[in-house]
Parts: sequence; C-alpha cells; structure tokens
Amino acid sequence: MLAPAALLALALTACSAAGAEPEDTRAPTAPTGVTATSGSSTTVHVMWNAATDDRAVTGYEVHLDGRKVKDLPATTLMTDVVGLAPATPHRFTVRARDAAGNASPPSATVAATTLPAATEDRTPPTAPTGLRAAPDGSRAATLRWTPARDDTRITAYDVYQADTRVHTVPGTATGTRLTGLRPGTAYAFTVRARDAAENSSPDSNTADLTTAPAPGAPPNTAPTDLAATAAKGGEITLTWTPPKTGAPVTHHELHLNGRFATTIVWGTAPPPGRATYTFPVTDPPGTRYTLTLRARLPDGTWGDFSAPRTVTVR
Repeated sequence: MLAPAALLALALTACSAAGAEPEDTRAPTAPTGVTATSGSSTTVHVMWNAATDDRAVTGYEVHLDGRKVKDLPATTLMTDVVGLAPATPHRFTVRARDAAGNASPPSATVAATTLPAATEDRTPPTAPTGLRAAPDGSRAATLRWTPARDDTRITAYDVYQADTRVHTVPGTATGTRLTGLRPGTAYAFTVRARDAAENSSPDSNTADLTTAPAPGAPPNTAPTDLAATAAKGGEITLTWTPPKTGAPVTHHELHLNGRFATTIVWGTAPPPGRATYTFPVTDPPGTRYTLTLRARLPDGTWGDFSAPRTVTVR
C-alpha cells in the first residue's frame, strides 16, 4: 500500500498531465500572394499575404535562391532584400513559423532580376499626380494615379500610409489594390516614384478614404478634410470639419505620431463649419509629425480617428 505522501505525488502528477497543453505539431499554412519587384540594381522588394496557424504565426523567413536571408516578425508582410549584384536573376520564397518552431511549406517561388548598374543619377523623379483612392468593401482599397516622369526611367512606385511604406509596385503600374485594411477606418495614402538609383520623388497628393463599416457597426465618426501646415518658428496649424453627431462637438483629441498630445476644448460654442487650431512645437526644423484627430461624441465616448496627415517642422 502506498504511503500518503506517495499518493499525493501521484495525484499531483496525474492532475498536471491532465491539464497540460497538448504539444503543437501543426505547421502554419504557406504564405500566398508573394511578389518580388526589382527597384534598383542592388535591391528587390518582396511582399506576401499573411499565413494562418491553428494558434498563431510568430514570424516569417525570406529565402533568396534557397538561402534564408531574413527573419521577420509576424506583423511584417514586406521587406527589401539588399546588397544584390546588378543585372542578376534571383528566386524568392517565404515561409511562416509559429511559437513551437513549426515552419510552413515554402511559398510559391517568384523571380526578379536586379536592374543593370546605373550611371551616376542624382535627379529624382517628379511626383505622381492625380492620386485617387476608393474603398473596396471593408478591408481593401483601390488606388490610381498619373505616372511620374524621370530623366532615366521609373522603376517602382511606393505607397505610403501616413509616413509608412505599405506597398510597392513596378514602375509600369498606374494603380494597385491594397488589402488587410480595417473596417470603418479612415486612411490617407500618398505615392512616391523611384528610379534605378533609388532616388525617390516628392509625395503625390494625399488621397483619403474610409473603408465600409463591419455589418451592424455604427457609421464612422471621424473628423474629415484635415489639413496641416507648418509656419516658420515652430508653429503648426490644423483645419478640419468636425463630424456630424447631432450635437455641437466641443472637444477634440490631438495625437502626434500615434500618441496623445492634447485635448482641444472650445471655451465657448464651437465654431460653425471648419475648425482651426494652432499650436507650437519645440523640435528642430525638418522634424516630421503624423497627426490625427478624434471628436468626443454626445454620449461622452471618443469617436473614430481622422485620416492622418504628415507635416514637417519649419
């Protein structure tokens, strides 16, 4: 007969085994939609769609000609592979992995050839013009633009959301479709052209859009037509149209680079039509800010964020 201590140890062991999480042996799915675009004589831009896993994808591996060259977090779905030889063909695949170390099968292989080495070129392309954006349901958008011009040739167009590059297409493209957006969300996009020497153009005009809300969700309550201008001496002026909420909007929250900065409160009745707010900044000229606003709704909650705007301190 077992002693009481041995019985207790046996019981604890059984409970521990019963409550243990089963081992994760299932690999993620292979990433899909992999593309590779040569943007210069030494760089290829690789993008892909997110993989899925029964628990969670924790990262991605990018392989160049069968050799792993990048380890990236699960939140990253694009990267530049640099330091390549000019005018050289390459093959790329992407694999997903999970926390248990399970790796997916390789994605479909995509090929790209780096551009020939360019002569000294320091002249950037002109900015793309006529950018327009249209929502495509609740999680996608379609962008169109008029091509830029360059003294040699355009090799790529980079799409930016606020100040972050989110997509790249070949220099022959005049539009693209973006996926992975959030329902009922305001976005602001710009496009820059790039040549073989990696010279980037100025930003195109900004194109705003709001994706369709999820089924049953309330309408978007973001301020609209936000504009930001910088004056010499470190002042930034914002103008915008408050949302229609059925009551005067007396409070707005200002966020800089994704962080709360201040609450804008009207001392009296809020102004009719467009609102204006000017504030000082102490950062040196050349500092870039990304700004967003949201309004306090009649029920006391905060509404949706505006499409972002980027401004440079003067």
